[in-house]
Amino acid sequence: MNKFFSLAIAGLAAASVSHAALADGGAKFLGNITTSSQIRSDMGTYWNQITNENGCKWGSIHSVDANGKSVFNFNGFDSCENGYKWAKAAPGRTFKFHALIWGSQKPNFLCTKKNPGITKEKTKQYIEEWFDAVAAKFPDLEYIDVVNEAIWSGDPYNGNYHSGYSKPAAGAEGISTDDPECGGTYIVQALGGDDVINGKHQYNFVKKAFEMARERWPEAKLIYNDYNTLSWQMNEGIEMVQTLLKNGAPIDFYGQQSHDCKGMSKADFESKMTKIHDAVGIPLLVSEYDIGEADDQKQKNDYANQIPFMWETPWVGGITIWGYINGATWAANTGIMEKDGRKRAAMVWLEDYFAKNLDKGQNNTAVPVEPEPQTPFKGSPLTIPGKIQMEDFDIPGKGRGNDSYSDKDTENHGDSDYRKGTGVDLYAKSGDRIVVGYNQAGEWLEYTVNVKETGSYTMYAAVASSGGSAFSLSMDDKPITEILEVPAAAAVPEGEQNFDDYNKVKANVNLTAGEHILRFTVEKDWLDVDYINFVAGENAPDTDPIEKDEPVADDSTAIGKTIKMGVDRVSDYDVFDMQGAFMGRLSAYGMEQAVSTVKNNGINMAKGLYIVRERFTGNMQEVRVTK
Repeated sequence: MNKFFSLAIAGLAAASVSHAALADGGAKFLGNITTSSQIRSDMGTYWNQITNENGCKWGSIHSVDANGKSVFNFNGFDSCENGYKWAKAAPGRTFKFHALIWGSQKPNFLCTKKNPGITKEKTKQYIEEWFDAVAAKFPDLEYIDVVNEAIWSGDPYNGNYHSGYSKPAAGAEGISTDDPECGGTYIVQALGGDDVINGKHQYNFVKKAFEMARERWPEAKLIYNDYNTLSWQMNEGIEMVQTLLKNGAPIDFYGQQSHDCKGMSKADFESKMTKIHDAVGIPLLVSEYDIGEADDQKQKNDYANQIPFMWETPWVGGITIWGYINGATWAANTGIMEKDGRKRAAMVWLEDYFAKNLDKGQNNTAVPVEPEPQTPFKGSPLTIPGKIQMEDFDIPGKGRGNDSYSDKDTENHGDSDYRKGTGVDLYAKSGDRIVVGYNQAGEWLEYTVNVKETGSYTMYAAVASSGGSAFSLSMDDKPITEILEVPAAAAVPEGEQNFDDYNKVKANVNLTAGEHILRFTVEKDWLDVDYINFVAGENAPDTDPIEKDEPVADDSTAIGKTIKMGVDRVSDYDVFDMQGAFMGRLSAYGMEQAVSTVKNNGINMAKGLYIVRERFTGNMQEVRVTK
């Protein structure tokens, strides 16, 4: 063999060798997305799963001609077909279709302002044609984001879904994140609507979309995908998926976009993921992970705190990072490589971690979670008639429907170590009392109770509020009271709130003998609750009345006067945004100075409305930051 021929053969052999992706041979995929609508030549060097960032979205593919007939282009911008072909070109690669139904990036012809002639019936026809076209093009899809961002966000977002299904969705700053000229669509109505039962959305339209997907792809893994599920709307997301599964929706994975993990500690990330998984009882996917951090070391630290749990936890089915070239990702500083090829610290860490820990990856996402029921905190059910201390809510179980409480964030804003780690906000009060505070609308607590006899009872709840708050009671998911308003506490200095003045709210209820689950639901924000007392008989007298203090004499030795004079006492003040997220803590000489510090941007707050709460008294005041 001559020298030239030998070199040619050697060169050919070298050209045919491909670098193995970081997770090749591992238990699950580690993937990424297209870059500026292209599949980079080094995609397979690092990643063994691909998701088109935009090319497979409904609005990127589906249009109509002049006669209103559907037209589909799978090889257009950020070609969906190319992503599919890339995955099929080599063994071990996976393709995830993103996404069939989404309130954003939908076809313009579905918008009521842009197409005034659109109807519910026509929308349904177009949806069916869209599903059929995707199934014809890609009959063997492995993973499908069936529905994206459909959590009902409630009043803080002006009553809307996470994305603009029925009207343009507003983000955290109140600015539309969808086309404001769209005017809304009939997507929800076309897929069966969204019933509200006992205040809970049933998401009929989401269920229908999953049923349609299962008919067309019986072997595919079907995913519900959403954002803020590890922070602000964790509980809303859990409740949504629980409701859908309870109603029979064929969901295989709950996708955590994970755009909200910047600065999240290892313990916090792991506890939140575990809480979500245990509550819904199905596997999770980390579907759009990124860390928007200009500081290389801080970004790397977040990767190091969070990626190992994703990789090594059996019920996490896979990881998709949302972009890897800095400056070519949807959000600033989320890339982990520079355009010139320089690897940021997070990428260097990622390569090292998978080189050393590939075999630690576990994946048993086909194995369902064995449900465990919630259990009484005291070991046996609480007795009715009798007093129920609100801090003695049930111990949570595992799996769908076995939670014993719902708190809007995992930050414990209370100061009591009683039941530490639950996330419920417990406050220590005088006389060894513990109360549940910082209650926001939609939160609830459950108690296993044993009603001794069937009959009428009088319920007395010891609650504190500065007015405008409300709650309700249900038993075994059936209401036993109407929504009960909480009376305002005694007067305090203007602008402040008093959570030390407890009053009784009374209601007559009819109960059935036996063991039941009692639920206390917060209907309107900001009340504290100490206990509930059930007394046998209708309009029965309270067996544990609250004794109010006598008015204090107006002289310099009075306790009230002394407290008013103590204005130079330094106290700690916690600051929260209107969604309940903890923003920070400051020390000040009184509420006025604390509010001034926040208002004048002394702690670098973004524009918006906040709540300042004194940790010692529980007094609260709203403050608007305008600069």
